[in-house]
Amino acid sequence: MGTRLLIGLGNPGPEYDWTPHNLGFHVLEYLARREGLLFEPATSLEDFDGPRAFRCARSFDPDALLVEPETWMNRSGDVVLPLLRWCDPHADEPLDMMVVYDDLDLELGRLRIRPHGGTGGHKGMESIVSRLGTDRFPRLRVGIGKPGTDAARHVLTRLTGESLTCAERAVAEAADAAGDWLLHGDVDRCMTRFHSRWNQGPGDRATRTQPKEDEE
Repeated sequence: MGTRLLIGLGNPGPEYDWTPHNLGFHVLEYLARREGLLFEPATSLEDFDGPRAFRCARSFDPDALLVEPETWMNRSGDVVLPLLRWCDPHADEPLDMMVVYDDLDLELGRLRIRPHGGTGGHKGMESIVSRLGTDRFPRLRVGIGKPGTDAARHVLTRLTGESLTCAERAVAEAADAAGDWLLHGDVDRCMTRFHSRWNQGPGDRATRTQPKEDEE
């Protein structure tokens, strides 16, 4: 087994902090802070000769790499494919990679883990699936809710008030799940453990109540 790869999706630049489209970044940053990991430029990654438009935090126990692409969202796959090959050049499928990203089809704060599936129209996921030639990899989706009218404006408008509080809670929960997956590499175990917690645990209803049916 090679290095496990955890990808958080977002857009680069402080103007996008705590916008719905950047919750993937915030999940990785929360996890890194909790584990005492530091994000560094791509140049810190030894023996990597691919595109360097990303930040990364390296863990050695477990052996994992947390990555925030610094391309625009719709070019995320340009970074992910060479990193995946660096992490495990012999892998036939990217099973040791998980992508964390925002999802319009889930209510704000809802979380869902899946072993594979469609892109849901998410430009970052579309780029990754296109470049990898497969959608057979785990993903952790952070709900941001449907927009009233303009989807582009919705995903790029900074969260405030109760919406921000809900998103922060979801980010912390998602970081717990992502950390568990990095440790064990078992997406089924992770789904069983965390979907149960989100369904039954205390806290905001949006993070604990999950629809029973798979929706892609």
